[in-house]
Amino acid sequence: MSSTQDSWHLAEGDQITAELTAMRLLGGGSSYEAYLAFDQITFSPVVVKVIRPGRIHDQGALRGLRREVASLAGINHPVVVRGLRHELEGERPHIVLEHIDGPRLSTLIRRHGPLQEQQYLPLAIDVAAALHYFRYLDYVHLDIKPSNIIMGAPARLIDLSVARTASEAAELTRHIGTDQYMSPEQCAPQRMGHPGVESDVWGLGATLFEAVAGYRPFDDGDRHAGDPQARFPQLVEPPYELPDRVPAEVAKVVYGALEADPADRPLPHEIATALEPVLAAQPVGKLTFKVRG
Repeated sequence: MSSTQDSWHLAEGDQITAELTAMRLLGGGSSYEAYLAFDQITFSPVVVKVIRPGRIHDQGALRGLRREVASLAGINHPVVVRGLRHELEGERPHIVLEHIDGPRLSTLIRRHGPLQEQQYLPLAIDVAAALHYFRYLDYVHLDIKPSNIIMGAPARLIDLSVARTASEAAELTRHIGTDQYMSPEQCAPQRMGHPGVESDVWGLGATLFEAVAGYRPFDDGDRHAGDPQARFPQLVEPPYELPDRVPAEVAKVVYGALEADPADRPLPHEIATALEPVLAAQPVGKLTFKVRG
């Protein structure tokens, strides 16, 4: 069943629970859908991530929801979305998350193309700060990508449904993440090494590349291929070149984060430290967007 058919089809004013009133559908994935809702308990708008009706008895989907609840309980950082409460039983297992007012990075890139330096530099520093904190907690996100970043001041990192402790990540033997933003060790964990904090750095590198260039660092692979090298071009190909207009300091960080060997990638705090002087040198002015016809 497609995700479009497997939906609660909640319209504005419908009750998700007795306390949560749907306002509009925000989006979703294969196992979940997210609604903007009004919460009678906090008396404010919130985001409700609810398991799709066809997945409420799916142990994998429920396990992912429990994993996200556990991750949110242990992570408290200004750049990471906050979990407010959850209900893992009943008709509609769900998590209630704070509502962050701002567009996803993926939406900005799709609508306006490459971001300006005054936009992509703060987001890179913000996400690097969150990854530094994850490293302190011995946690990994494993799905850093433009659609999981809400633009704002600061930027906010969302969706911890596949996040794990570093020791749990090191035991992975299968693909976890989103194909175009998965580090080589996530693509082939038994051959390329174990996923870890460095994997999130690679995800940030791929995300920052796309924000800076307006296109991804690698072609899409064949998602149905049995051979990892056919499915994941990042296993066998170097990244595309960044545009000439990209500052040398930024290009160095991006290419460094996309190194195939995890040991060759910068640490999160090194990314922030390298980019902060570039941001400080930027002129203060009004941001403009290039609107595509």
